[in-house]
Parts: sequence; structure tokens; C-alpha cells
Amino acid sequence: MEKMSSTLPTVGCIKAVHGPVVDIACEVLPPLHRALCSSVDHETYKFEVHQHLDETHVRAITLHRTTGLRRGTPVFDTGSTLRVPVAPECLNRLLNVFGEPLDGGPPIPPRSYHDVLARPPPLHQIKASTEILETGIKVIDLLCPFIRGGKTGLFGGAGVGKTVLIMEFMHAIVKLHHGVSVFAGVGERIREGHELWREMESAGVMPHTLMVFGQMDESPGVRFRVGLSALAYAEYLRDGMGKEVLFLMDNAYRFVQAGSEISGLLGRMPATVGYQPTLMTEVAELEDRIISTTHGSITSVQAVYVPADDMTDPAVSTLLNHLDTTVILSRSQAAQGIYPAVDPLQSGSKMMDPHVLGGRHYALAEGVREHLARYRELEDILTMLGIEELSEKDRRIVLRARKLQRYLSQPFHVVSEHTGIPGASVPLADTLDDCEAFLRGDYDQVPEEQCYMRASMKGGRA
Repeated sequence: MEKMSSTLPTVGCIKAVHGPVVDIACEVLPPLHRALCSSVDHETYKFEVHQHLDETHVRAITLHRTTGLRRGTPVFDTGSTLRVPVAPECLNRLLNVFGEPLDGGPPIPPRSYHDVLARPPPLHQIKASTEILETGIKVIDLLCPFIRGGKTGLFGGAGVGKTVLIMEFMHAIVKLHHGVSVFAGVGERIREGHELWREMESAGVMPHTLMVFGQMDESPGVRFRVGLSALAYAEYLRDGMGKEVLFLMDNAYRFVQAGSEISGLLGRMPATVGYQPTLMTEVAELEDRIISTTHGSITSVQAVYVPADDMTDPAVSTLLNHLDTTVILSRSQAAQGIYPAVDPLQSGSKMMDPHVLGGRHYALAEGVREHLARYRELEDILTMLGIEELSEKDRRIVLRARKLQRYLSQPFHVVSEHTGIPGASVPLADTLDDCEAFLRGDYDQVPEEQCYMRASMKGGRA
């Protein structure tokens, strides 16, 4: 306490504590979003200013549990907004919202500090996103390609393979593009976070990965800022080290929920469907920083929970407005054993354009979609009457669609230990050649089971 008071200026003292909200009586009002701190029994507490109540009082959100705080406790001014220490040694680490280690390792030796609330880069430094980022995952590269420096939403419920798909993206960035991954666990359960960390260690991608966690039992202020804290590290890796960065967030919906919680605690009147009136601004503050610059690119994959499967929910539609690619994971695909369980008809990308993909890729993607759509239309007839009742043309489409559906499954590197099937990464050129051959009828005599869980049709079993 004495050490802190000797190094930082006193801003005031705590007047009231209401859950995670603290009212502070100040001699001089600190600006909004200023990080303040206090110390009780050798434990440091950090606050973020969110409201000026009057000429002498501010309202702040604590970024810790409030146990131990009491009226009259002195509060000190850190002199800046929330910042995290950055250095090349941040890779292969598990950190909290302040950049402090959660993995039992030593603290990061800071080369510098990066502002969690940094502004987006100026327009003249921004590069347009027109380049496809290959992942080696057939169904994604073919039907909903990722955009280098773009934003992808991964919509899926529990148990459909969302986490495995995220881990495979990390593996692809490391192996194919020699890049790095930054994972933001927003409101993660401790069990989920620990399992993900251990699985990524066993998959061998942790040396090129940084994980930042704000757990479910922490203050809403932590859950609200942990995504931006992880993004500060992604910006450092992009600008300071010139890396190709994959930024993953699980779950973007919990970021919105934390903002809604804070809005309620501050006494704001809720807006549409009970969400905070600042919803669009808060989402834009996060999304507008995920961008390609002249130094490098940040490509984002965000898992998004859809409440009650309602895609028109204000939180979901606000996030959708910022996304370039939408990947919908389907429970019916998973039930058939088709992994990754991507719904090929609902998923899509803004880059599905012949001028961007090239005429051949676009035509093949549309051909595959047409076959799968026709197969889905005919499923009820097949169930009731059987394939013999179909016309020759429809019978041919159904047989090819079933093989394409199985061909778009793929064994992943990160779960090869559990499945016993070696992981496969398929170049886009091979995927296009195979799909062209399927649509042409070259594989009409090949049994369906030989199309399932393999790499390219040319290269044999994965």
C-alpha cells in the first residue's frame, strides 16, 4: 500500500460498492476509461471509469472480485487506460486480461505496453481484403472460403465440433502459412479452458499460440475487456513482428452479454430485446480493429452462440453485419458422422464471386451446392419410395451428391490421436479437381464409403 501510494498519484477514495460497481469520490475527475487501482491487504484491485456522476464522483467497474473493498479505501491513478505488457515471449503462454500468467510460468518481460482500447489503424494503412486464405479444409475452401484479413463467424451449438474446428484452423495457420494464433476465451468455463490448453499442447500448436482467458466466474468488466486485451496482442504480433495472425474468439456472444451486464449495472435503460443501447458501438469497437494493414493481417474466426436458434436476434444480426464469411455447423450433419459438420447450403462467403475466386472455382462450388440442394429436396421421396422411383437424372444427382457429402468430410490433425486416422490437409487445387471429377461422373462407380474421411481422391486414403 505504501509502495503504491508513493509511486502513483491519489485520485480519491471509495465511497460505495454495489457488486462489481464502485463509486469513487475524486479530488480531480479522471477521464472516462481511465484505469485506476487500489490495494487492500497486499492485494491489488483495478477499476475502469465508465461514468462521471457529478463534479466530484465517478462510477467504475472493478476488474476483480470486490471482496475486501471498503469505503474510504484510497484509489490511485495509473495515468492511462488498461494496458498489457507485450514481447515476443508472449507466444506459448496462457494469460489473463492484464497480461499476467495463468500457466504458472514467469511474468512476460515487457518490451513495451499496448493499449487495450487502441484505435483502429488509419485508413491509409489499411489494405483491402481480396485474397483467399487457404485452410486445407475442403468444405470451407470450396464453399465458404476464408478471406485474409477478414472476419468469419462460426455458428454452432454444443457438441457439433466447434472447438475442434477452431483448433484445426490454428494448426493450418501454423503449418500452411507459418503464422501465429491468438485465442480469446470470453466467459470460458474453467474446465473448457483447461481442456483446450492441454489439447493444443498435445497437438503441437502451442509454441505458435497465445491464449488469453476471462473466465465465466470473473467480473463482467473482465469478460467485456478480455477480447480487446487479446486483440491488443494480435495487433502487436501483426505490427511489431510482421506475423500472419489468426485471431479466435470463443464466444463473441458472451462479449455482448458482458456489455449488457455492465450497461444494466450503470443504470442505462435497455434497448431492443433488453440489450444495451450501445450494442452496435461496442461490437464495432472490437470488429473494426480486426483488419489487414501494410505490416500484416489479422484474420478472425469468432464462435457465435445463437439464442433460441434465432438468427434475427439483435446481438447475432449486429455481429453478422461485420462478418465476411458465415460458417453454420449443423447438428444433422454431425448426426450422420459428417465432420466437420458444416452445413454446405446455409454457409457462405461475401467472396463467392467469379471475379474473386475465378470462374472455375465459382462454377464448381455452385455445381456442388446444386447437387446437394437437389438431394435435400428429394430426401423425403427417397425415404418413402426409395431411389428406384426417381428419374434417371435425379438418381444420378442423388448418388453423386451422397458421394460429395462424404467427400467433404475430413480427418483432422488435432484429433488424430483420438480417431486413429492421420490428419489431412488438402490443397484447394486438389479439392477443385476432385469436385470436377465427381460432377463429371468419373467416380460414379466408386463406393460411397471410399469417399468418406479421406484427403484428395487422387492421393488415396489420408
